[in-house]
Amino acid sequence: MVRASVTLRPATDDDVAALVGLWADALRRGTPEQQAADVLQVLHQAAADPDSSVLVAELDGRVAGAVHLRATTVSPVNLEPVVHAVAPHVHPDHRRRGVGTALMEAAVVFAEERQVGLVGAAAISASRDSNRFFARLSMGARATLRIATTQSVRHRLVALRPERAGHQGSRHLDRVLAARRVRRGERVS
Repeated sequence: MVRASVTLRPATDDDVAALVGLWADALRRGTPEQQAADVLQVLHQAAADPDSSVLVAELDGRVAGAVHLRATTVSPVNLEPVVHAVAPHVHPDHRRRGVGTALMEAAVVFAEERQVGLVGAAAISASRDSNRFFARLSMGARATLRIATTQSVRHRLVALRPERAGHQGSRHLDRVLAARRVRRGERVS
């Protein structure tokens, strides 16, 4: 299979509609107009920040993929520099044609230009292809980001309180841990 030439360029305001389509699973829920406004804001913020960039990959003159690059730290408490390749997406019609590789090569160049020794990327947990692609690039899982609504977490926290749930503090925790050990096949002491 001959791979077509992938061209990378900075995203512009004219790319908003294509980016909304590419990043549909990464954007906040809302109307198409709200999502377009969000993407436009992201583009303007990246353009104003020398440590951020939104790149579009073109194949045969059409937007085939995009990535948001940002030089930052691993986390607010781990201050090791890293380039986050956020939302690296390839349009389904252009997969397996070198677009994802070109986007990640751009992330590496972005990191090298800033003398940053780490590159990180996030993939939707259910995306087997994306996770396999990153694994082939020697990228391992470093953390899992779990998200729920504030109301849902509040409800669960209230249910876990010993005085509300009718449990007696550490005895409840001991029972939970013992049940987990039994499920794993360990002996309970």
